[in-house]
Amino acid sequence: MRKTSVYPKKNPLHHLLLSSFLTAILICLTVTNVSGEALPKVRVVSVRRVFHNGEHNAFTDMCRFQGRYYLAFRSCPDGHSVFSTASIIVLSSSDTKTWEQVYRFSVEKRDTRDPHFLVFNNKLFVYTGTWYCGGTSPSPEERDLNRHLGYAVRTENGRDWQGPEMLEGTYGHYIWRAATYGGKAYLCGRRKNEFVENPPQDEYRKIIESAMLESNDGLIWKKAALFQEENGDETAFLFEPDGSIVAVGRRGGNNAELCMSKPPYSTWQRTDLGRYIGGPLLATWQGRYLVGGRKHAGDNSVTSLCWLVNGTLHEFAELPSDGDNSYPGFIELSKTKALVSYYSSHEKDSQGNIITAIYLAELEIE
Repeated sequence: MRKTSVYPKKNPLHHLLLSSFLTAILICLTVTNVSGEALPKVRVVSVRRVFHNGEHNAFTDMCRFQGRYYLAFRSCPDGHSVFSTASIIVLSSSDTKTWEQVYRFSVEKRDTRDPHFLVFNNKLFVYTGTWYCGGTSPSPEERDLNRHLGYAVRTENGRDWQGPEMLEGTYGHYIWRAATYGGKAYLCGRRKNEFVENPPQDEYRKIIESAMLESNDGLIWKKAALFQEENGDETAFLFEPDGSIVAVGRRGGNNAELCMSKPPYSTWQRTDLGRYIGGPLLATWQGRYLVGGRKHAGDNSVTSLCWLVNGTLHEFAELPSDGDNSYPGFIELSKTKALVSYYSSHEKDSQGNIITAIYLAELEIE
């Protein structure tokens, strides 16, 4: 069942008017973008592996900066889980065909993962959320969200890099995707409500928030709003020209939701999207919303791409993928062409061992 909720609660008349107003926002942002046209067909032109070094490679993002293309992901010799041996690799290309490594970094005693780009103040930032490990990989019982901390590296020219640098105001937050609006930078930060210690296991998901953090310089952060007040998770978001926010947030392992708000972001409309989206991507391609991420497909999981219209997902592609996969990045190349990065474990090496590698899919609107 799909559910739509509006917070905070008001008296019945106010609630009705507010709900109608926010529903109108949703319709305006999704329907007018497609101008009443039938959704275009998208062809997956090609898929190619662009990186594999024998390590576990995962969690991608892409961007364009000063005429070049950038691709970032996590690489770890010890696998998917939390290890201080993890690092972030940044590749660059002039044509999206040939890629070279321009930076690689790690954080001592911390697991670095989920890198995300942000072009802000004429600089290219790469943000990463980090788990505290200490000298060894912590067990699931030892991992504490309250010990998370965000880091960033940055460059003004794509060649000379600074960092990693700790992000003030992010302790206790697992930082995720970023965006800009009105001269400020914004991040998603997953955290425990009031940073509570040792919550009961059956209450844990209820006290997890996904916060929206803001910054004037990309390095010092404070809370601006909450995307999700409970069961918060990875959230991808965009700003409309009037400052309205459109966001797609994962909610644990079962479903995802569409979150929408207008400044000052104190009231939100949240609509159940009716399916799970792991590592969600939200982008625009020729005025249409594109959503990507992992979906459950029977006993398997695959990386899926969809159009988002009227709060409904319309799938147009399943990329070659299986097992550990998803976390796509996106670049619009032209009105009809785009590039999607993602990772997957659907291939094997020459010895028959499963590999986890980075892939690029070329898309074309027919």
